[in-house]
Formats: sequence, C-alpha cells, structure tokens
Amino acid sequence: MSFVEMDVKAMKINPFAMLNDEWALVSAGTPEKYNTMTVSWGMMGTMWNKSTVMVFIRPQRYTKEFVDRSDTFTLSFYPKEYKKALGLLGAKSGRDTDKIKESGLTPYFTDNTVAFEEAHTLFVCRKLFGGQSLDAAKFVDPTLEPAFYPEKDFHDMYFGEVVKVLVKG
Repeated sequence: MSFVEMDVKAMKINPFAMLNDEWALVSAGTPEKYNTMTVSWGMMGTMWNKSTVMVFIRPQRYTKEFVDRSDTFTLSFYPKEYKKALGLLGAKSGRDTDKIKESGLTPYFTDNTVAFEEAHTLFVCRKLFGGQSLDAAKFVDPTLEPAFYPEKDFHDMYFGEVVKVLVKG
C-alpha cells in the first residue's frame, strides 16, 4: 500500500493518543546517511501561523546530529504491531549498531528526508526552530527536574512546520 497526500487541516486525530500510546519516530538525513529515534513526547498545533509539531531530543542522542544538520525531518506513526521495533529504535543508538536494519523497517525517502514504509501516517516537517535546551531554572513544578533529568541532560526543542502529510492509501 502506498502513501497518499492529505491536507493537515483535514486530519481527524488525537495527538495525545498518537504520542502517548502509538509513539512515533523522528527521522532525518539523506539516502546515504540517516538516523531515527523513538519519541513519545511532543506537541502538535499552530505556531507562527503555521501547522507545527514540536519534538524534544536529548543532547546525547545520535539522531540529534541529523536533525541539527537537516532542514527537514519527519515525524511518523505506526500500527501497534510495530511497537517492538519502535522500542528497539528508542533503546539502541545508531552510532553503535545498524538498529534500523535490526528493526526490520524499510526506509522511505521523500522531500529530502527519510521515514519508513511501515508508517500509517507521516509528517514531513521543515525545521523552523531547533536546539534550544530546556532550562532548569525555568521549571515551576519542582518535581519535574529530579524525576526526568537526574543527569541534567535537558531535552532540546525543535519546531517543524508540517509541509506535507502522507497517509496509507
């Protein structure tokens, strides 16, 4: 089954369920060199009068290097049967192993970036803002920093304009 393009404003989705329950992959790179990682934290909405997604990447993640170097990235979502593959892609580093091959997912190149054929929905995003780290001094809830950042490895934020939505046809 191939992808068909859809208008982002025509989508009927629950972003909370998509990120919390389905998880997603954020991917970037070229056909020659690319990487991906699992994300379950993020946001979807309108920013700067554009349909945007926001993803968070820790500084030590290999995928961050690809997102930093790229003008585009994808955020893609998968059927439940791929949960194990997404778990592997979140647990292993592409620096150390060919985790994509091990996952069994098939690279899909579109719009100068990468996603995977097994996705049911993918957002092609043009990077608008990236690399700003969360600031420990800005946490109002004092329980968050010790619970989620004991190593002080605060996520970097990336905003991407959704320039194309592809869904399985």
